[in-house]
Amino acid sequence: MKRLHPLLAGLTCALVLLGSLSASAAERKPFDPAVFAAAQAASTPILVEISAPWCPTCKAQKPIIDALAAQPETKALVIFEVDFDTQKPVVRSFNAQSQSTLIAFRGKTETARSVGDTNPASIAALVKSSLAR
Repeated sequence: MKRLHPLLAGLTCALVLLGSLSASAAERKPFDPAVFAAAQAASTPILVEISAPWCPTCKAQKPIIDALAAQPETKALVIFEVDFDTQKPVVRSFNAQSQSTLIAFRGKTETARSVGDTNPASIAALVKSSLAR
C-alpha cells in the first residue's frame, strides 16, 4: 500500500476535520420560498436574517449569529439570508420594516423577532426560542 506524503496526509486530515465541524454547524442559505416552506413543513428551527451590506448594525449582528450557528446545539438551525435592498417582496412578506431584522421560527410558528439588536444574550435567546420544542 502506498503511503501519503506527510504534508498531504496532514492536509487530508485537516479537511476531514473541517468537514465534520461544518456538519455540526447551523446551515446558512439564501432565502428561497420553496426551501423555506419545506423547512417550515419539517418543523425545522429557522432564523430569517434580513440585512443589508451597508448596514453597521447588520455587520455587528453577523459575528454573533455566526458564533451561535457554530454551537452544537444549533446544528438543526437553518439561517435564511434576505437582502433588504434586493428582495423587497420577501421583506414585505415578513412584515419587516427595516434591515437588521431577525425572525425566529419553529416550523410555521414565529417564536421571536427583533430589530436592530446587537446584544449577544438577547440574540441567543431569540435563536433558542426556535429550538425549544
